[in-house]
Amino acid sequence: MNKPLRRIAIFCGLLVLTLLLRDNWLQYVKADELKSDEKNRRVAIERYSSPRGDIIVDGKAITGHATTEGDFKYKRTYRNGPMWAPVTGYVSQAYGATQIEAIDDGILTGNDDRLFFRNTLDMITGKKREGGNVVTTLNGAAQKAAYEGLKKQNGKGAVVALEPATGKVLALASFPSYDPTSIAGGGKADGEAWNRLQKKNNPADPMLNRALREVYPPGSTFKVLTAAAALENGLYDSADEKTDSPQPWTMTGTQTELKNEGTIQCKDVPMREALRVSCNTVFGKIGADLGNEKMLEQAKKFGFTEEQFIPVRANASVFSDDMEPSQVALSSIGQFNTAATPLQMAMVTAAIANNGVLMKPYMVDELQAPNVDTIEKTSPTEQSRPLSAKNAQILQSMMETVVNEGTGSNARISGVTVGGKTGTAQHGVDNSENPYAWFISYAKQSDGSSPVAVAVVIEDEDAVRDDISGGGLAAPIARNVMQAVLDSKK
Repeated sequence: MNKPLRRIAIFCGLLVLTLLLRDNWLQYVKADELKSDEKNRRVAIERYSSPRGDIIVDGKAITGHATTEGDFKYKRTYRNGPMWAPVTGYVSQAYGATQIEAIDDGILTGNDDRLFFRNTLDMITGKKREGGNVVTTLNGAAQKAAYEGLKKQNGKGAVVALEPATGKVLALASFPSYDPTSIAGGGKADGEAWNRLQKKNNPADPMLNRALREVYPPGSTFKVLTAAAALENGLYDSADEKTDSPQPWTMTGTQTELKNEGTIQCKDVPMREALRVSCNTVFGKIGADLGNEKMLEQAKKFGFTEEQFIPVRANASVFSDDMEPSQVALSSIGQFNTAATPLQMAMVTAAIANNGVLMKPYMVDELQAPNVDTIEKTSPTEQSRPLSAKNAQILQSMMETVVNEGTGSNARISGVTVGGKTGTAQHGVDNSENPYAWFISYAKQSDGSSPVAVAVVIEDEDAVRDDISGGGLAAPIARNVMQAVLDSKK
């Protein structure tokens, strides 16, 4: 080869090498960046070129699809969208995806790596790609009872119901809510709907998942956790042992008396009676006697201070460290800085109902391929053991007294053992706004098993300022959710 030809060959070889390097740079190094680039419509066009798989409740799809005009062929639709939005989240041609729709997007679009061989076979045979399904743990009747109960109150609030023995989420409702179908497309109407839902335009904040993302002062419902701490640390050994509880009681290190509601008598009463009538002095002093470290340790065993993933993320519930004794006292009755998600208080209740074993909450039972073969199955997992079986049963008996003889009477179910605790939590500066009404409860079958534990919180209602408001507003919702679960077991 003469010199000019050799130079040309070398030059061409360098060009080919440069092209290969550029191609590999784009396909491997820059692939993720290009894929997520907002100007790259190919990914989005491909994403909406076929129907998504479905989200399943009780064997039936609560999602669907519709055809659209333009580059995007399909868009998501939802059945009873407002009721299920806190579970499903949304997927939108314009605004992306959230919650289950986002977490399991690969399965639902059919792009998950676990579907690679099936997709390859379908490509060879010319079959169109399909999305898989997400099968939830939700109980449709319980979810309906929860959502309709909240809607009837016409305020704001949330409900979470768990199966104590497994951690399955049976209901997850938030109100007010929104219809994900209204923002699923990319047109003008979807944009207008999106703007109406934003908090700056809608102070009710309907897109806030109050069951998982809002933390509330739990008020007197937290007293069951304080009672658990007293039993676990040996401060008291039974529900009927007299407590060391002066009335009035001046909080340690202060000149401030901790008040009880109304004219209830709480001097040296046993914890059973203190829980039945909801004595602030008894449980405040228990918290102060145990101290910050032991109370914090007990709260952490129930899941406080850490985010929970079910698989949707839930905000961490709050119990502070480095508090003064008086602050510990207030925190031990669910005030001061103490704050909890409805999920967290359902977890506390479920652990007590499950004889001291807290199971990790989850709401995706299995992931399915398009042919409904199981790709992944969730196994129940123990998260912690916040209290012994003996102490859990003592606490159950106390909570059952609250329902049978105390402020939780509105949660009674004929022929069923129900345990519960009411709560009214302060709201606003100097408690200037209407309090939050809480109720936590579980139902027990004749064989002693507990198929459901529930936490309900109601915001901004015309609640009176005592624990009866939790029993009056929230307890009936909890009762109806529990009844729905019990009926489904028949």
